Amino acid sequence: MVSSSTSTFKAPATRYSRTAIVLHWVLGLAILGLFGVGLYMTSLPFSPARLKLYNWHKWAGITLLALSVVRLLWRATHRPPALPDSIAKAMPAWQHWAHHGTHYAMYALFFLVPLIGWAYSSAAGFPIVVFGVLPLPDFVPVDKALAELIKPFHELSAFALVGLAGLHIAAVLKHQLVDKDGLIGRMLPGGR
Repeated sequence: MVSSSTSTFKAPATRYSRTAIVLHWVLGLAILGLFGVGLYMTSLPFSPARLKLYNWHKWAGITLLALSVVRLLWRATHRPPALPDSIAKAMPAWQHWAHHGTHYAMYALFFLVPLIGWAYSSAAGFPIVVFGVLPLPDFVPVDKALAELIKPFHELSAFALVGLAGLHIAAVLKHQLVDKDGLIGRMLPGGR
């Protein structure tokens, strides 16, 4: 008989890794913060404060893009835990589809929102200089007509991302408050 301490069998993970949890919460809070700042800054009159917020928003967007690359690489190299069988079997097919579809769409928007913002900034003739020291190349050539064409896509994609995040949060609350299945414990720091 082989003892459990010498066995090479490893039980499947039931929780996300510490790195996945940190990336999840940092990116989630950053997305909500960036969205809030974006709404606020567009309502301001032209001023030094508005320009400062636009620059901060662009720096944060590029940082979010870089963290999204890290998150995608982590996800590609570290399989997430499967849904517990009891939860997976209790979910109707449409919830499985919504679960996967929402996650795939959010991952796509993690990249699209900042890339569209970068393209808009470049086309408008406002280069991105990350933290005021690292100039990024223009994503597209300066073209005011192109900038006006791109601008609504940045806004719409940001609203779509926040809408999907809201749907994700609603699903978490449903699992926690209605189903009472403890699914959120897989993504909470510290574990249970």
